[in-house]
Amino acid sequence: MLKKLLSFFATIGTALAIPTPPPVDYTHDVRPILAENCFYCHGQDATKRKAKLRLDTREGQLSHEAIIPHQPAESDLITRIFSTKDDEQMPPANSHRALTLAQKETLRRWIAEGASFTPHWAFTAITRPTPPKVHREKWVYNPIDRFVLARLESEQITPSPEAPRATLIRRVSLDLTGLPPTPAELENFLADKSPDAYERLVDRLLASPRYGERMALPWLDAARYADSNGYQQDGDTFQWIWRDWVVKALNTNQPFDQFTIEQLAGDLLPTPTTEQRIATAFNRNHLLNGEGGAIPEEQRYVTLFDRVDTTATNWLGLTVACAQCHDHKFDPVTQRDYYSLLAGFNHVSENGIVNGSSSKVRTAAPVLDLATPEHKAQLAALEAKLAAMKSGELIAKIRSDWEAKVASDEKFPDPAIRATAALPAKDRLELPANNLRRYFFKQVLPVLNPEIDHLLGELNRLKTDEYPRVMVMDDNQARDTFILDRGNYEAHLEKVPFATPTFLPPLPADAPRNRLGLARWLVSPEQPLTARVIVNRYWQTFFGLGLVKTSEDFGVQSDAPVHRALLDWLAAEFREGGWNTKNLHRLIVTSATYRQSSRVTPALLERDPENRLYARGARLRLPAMMIRDQALAVSGLLINKLGGKPVYPYQPADIWDSLAITKERDFTYPQSTGADLYRRSLYTFWRRTVAPANMFDASARNTCKVRTAITSTPLHALTTLNDPTFIEAARALAARTLQATSSRDRRLEHAFRLVLARKPDATEKKILRASLAKQLARFTADPSAAQRFLTVGDIPRDPTLALAEHAAYTAVCLALLNLDETLTKS
Repeated sequence: MLKKLLSFFATIGTALAIPTPPPVDYTHDVRPILAENCFYCHGQDATKRKAKLRLDTREGQLSHEAIIPHQPAESDLITRIFSTKDDEQMPPANSHRALTLAQKETLRRWIAEGASFTPHWAFTAITRPTPPKVHREKWVYNPIDRFVLARLESEQITPSPEAPRATLIRRVSLDLTGLPPTPAELENFLADKSPDAYERLVDRLLASPRYGERMALPWLDAARYADSNGYQQDGDTFQWIWRDWVVKALNTNQPFDQFTIEQLAGDLLPTPTTEQRIATAFNRNHLLNGEGGAIPEEQRYVTLFDRVDTTATNWLGLTVACAQCHDHKFDPVTQRDYYSLLAGFNHVSENGIVNGSSSKVRTAAPVLDLATPEHKAQLAALEAKLAAMKSGELIAKIRSDWEAKVASDEKFPDPAIRATAALPAKDRLELPANNLRRYFFKQVLPVLNPEIDHLLGELNRLKTDEYPRVMVMDDNQARDTFILDRGNYEAHLEKVPFATPTFLPPLPADAPRNRLGLARWLVSPEQPLTARVIVNRYWQTFFGLGLVKTSEDFGVQSDAPVHRALLDWLAAEFREGGWNTKNLHRLIVTSATYRQSSRVTPALLERDPENRLYARGARLRLPAMMIRDQALAVSGLLINKLGGKPVYPYQPADIWDSLAITKERDFTYPQSTGADLYRRSLYTFWRRTVAPANMFDASARNTCKVRTAITSTPLHALTTLNDPTFIEAARALAARTLQATSSRDRRLEHAFRLVLARKPDATEKKILRASLAKQLARFTADPSAAQRFLTVGDIPRDPTLALAEHAAYTAVCLALLNLDETLTKS
């Protein structure tokens, strides 16, 4: 029956004279069908494999007569997928998978054409493709454009014209620094008619210290960076020291291979510097459990799993977590591969939980002591002062007298404290005597001797919450590593040494079998994934999507790249060019592809809704952090200080109240004052359990995240219209506008240009005038509303500005900050 059916399809095709389709491509056409529908039962994982049949390898495909090249009617695969019998049909009904007729026909044609097989493209060696020839040579700025234009010409699509210069400077400024251009920068660029004006603009932006701050944002997401540990106690940390290291490394254009080696194994380099040891904090940015019931060894393995997954996602572009329990079902990653990789992280002198920390700051060894000489001198001075006062003996005497008094006071309000105080010291060992001690130091000593209490408090603060100790890596604890049965940390199976995944090129024979060997292997010329994965993420930074859409997954279930040759060319260029990140970024943003207008016709939008062919420039909503920074920048409030401790900008006063379920620490939100309110969002304190309330599209920072998220929630609009940051920014922008000129139209044009880097057209001017008139009438009629509106935020209002007029311009400026064009990179 099947032979007749296939013969009928062939006859119909001949009779209708259907044009001959192009040959079936295994990578793009066949493997995705097999991966989605067949590999779960007939793939890598031997424990789940059915009928001893593998379809993910060439040998498996040709076994059991599943696939007979050039003979689809004789191939069991075709028989099964076309069958309607319940006991024969594939995929079976209970798999909840079904092939479409088009997919079945693709598989039939593939076998008829010889059933070609190629290894998964991402696992093959990188070879530099030759940029193709194109017809429109004048459109090309660099080799990127040849790859893009060749595809567009094959699709008979015309690229978009170059974006207006004002649009270009705003786009590239946001992309490279995270901030809009200043009025002076805009004017200078528009006035510069030299042929290399744009290239010189790009070079200036790449040299700006703001570049490192901008480019750090996606790396912090990938590194699951936060300023606290997570879990119930969510203790603070000093990991911001590593964050500053990242910004510095990006600004100095540290080659990416060295950037990799220092973060994964800086401590294992010969005579490592302090900076190289700080770099290893990358793999201490994980969650850290300080809860009382936490089992140390279990939590240590949670951390180890996190490090393996984070490393694999960041550098290999693979999702390997399922290999904790079994061989990967789709990719050639075995459980042995997983634990062999884990062995490289299994020698850190850690126990898995918090130890030796104060109630606020909770860190875990190993740590790097980074106290300055000034800090240590301050500690020594306090200790000397307390010693001179003989504070130890004095406090002991005060405490002894107080305890005796409490023990004899039948009216003492806390019976448990009185009962403990009445016992001899030797009998208190089995009782919660620390309650007595805590009561004395918190409630008694401050009253009986406030000077000593103050000095002790200062000393404790400088020794704990203010003593900089960044958590770093070491290899000081020798341990054996075992494959774990179903990932159970107590169920050891086979012992395994450190090794890299066997399906990839091996470690060199003379490479150290530790994290340093791993780091060097990741950036070695033979390793095919790292360069592809990283250039894909950089492309994602500028275009919203990577050339491979699934930037976290380059495995067999990944999205196939539309521009495979371009990806490989960029990967080869990056690797062979010394892993020079700034050069790569310059290459991308100076291409004609990047410079295109983002305007799109309905026909092109329908044909390429995600802009995968790059016939137009990228048009994307800005990330929440950049939206906030932009508002601060155009208002003149932004403080461009580089690095430092986290800050606490405007947040709801009770945002952390849900954490205060014990009395161990005060979770009142410590809002900053002065300049710290206006730092870039990069420096905002990031609590894992309660992320900043105005960062809607940001990573939760609990696990590694490398794919960009763009928010569309209406709650974000409520924030940008009502959050004190935006209202205060609008007020400052209005004051800046009112002080710039006395003309109403020029004021409106000035504010518009500050925000959007262009002048308003006639229609927009009309809308702005009407909006201003409406708001002016409203606030003139209700001065108290104007007063309330203008008191939002900490900066004092300029009393020389007319109340109603200032409020009216503030309302208009707030509207400008909320325009779709303002919130979008176009």
